[in-house]
Amino acid sequence: MTQLAIDLPHRPAFGRVDFLVSACNEAALGRIEGWPDWPQRTLVLHGPSGAGKSHLAHVWRERTGGVLVAGEALSKTAPDALARCRAVALDDAEAARENAILHLYNCCAEAGAALLVVARAAPADWPIALPDLASRLRAASAVAIALPDDALLAAVLVKHFADRQVRVAPAIIGFLVRRMERSFAAAAALAARLDRMALGAGRPITIALARRALAEAGDPT
Repeated sequence: MTQLAIDLPHRPAFGRVDFLVSACNEAALGRIEGWPDWPQRTLVLHGPSGAGKSHLAHVWRERTGGVLVAGEALSKTAPDALARCRAVALDDAEAARENAILHLYNCCAEAGAALLVVARAAPADWPIALPDLASRLRAASAVAIALPDDALLAAVLVKHFADRQVRVAPAIIGFLVRRMERSFAAAAALAARLDRMALGAGRPITIALARRALAEAGDPT
């Protein structure tokens, strides 16, 4: 009998020990762990969706005792109050209004606060309309997270399943890695899809179920 799949919330693990390290992200991790010995007070962390940027922002917030604010919420906050926290992480910066980012940048500079700007693209690739903001961000230090290799992609899948309290056999992880889109975002989406499908079918994740999930995602099987 088919069960009703209820999309229960799951709690991602954002601790330092939960961050999976590979060649594609070790430089970014090194910069985060190198705080407070940054050459500049501002660092731009950029990379593809689902690459672990938000995870590193949480690691940095914990390390600094600072605050983390989402880009879409920045206009609703008081930048001078944020700057008094001495360390501010702005996640999904592209979703923030340019004047709000500039105000935050200036408040942090005046207060001597550290600022971590998290975005998908490097500042040089942003279509920034405000010249003052463009010059400030493009002059800041930047570090990138690249697309994952096979080992990291497999580890990311395992982590997403673990966050959902789902155990998946290594053979199935290998099957998925060889056939899925090579991105962190695809790994997150695939784990969520398989979790829902397994719950709806009332059975564990199998190769057959994995093949169906890949087909639904448009990946070759």
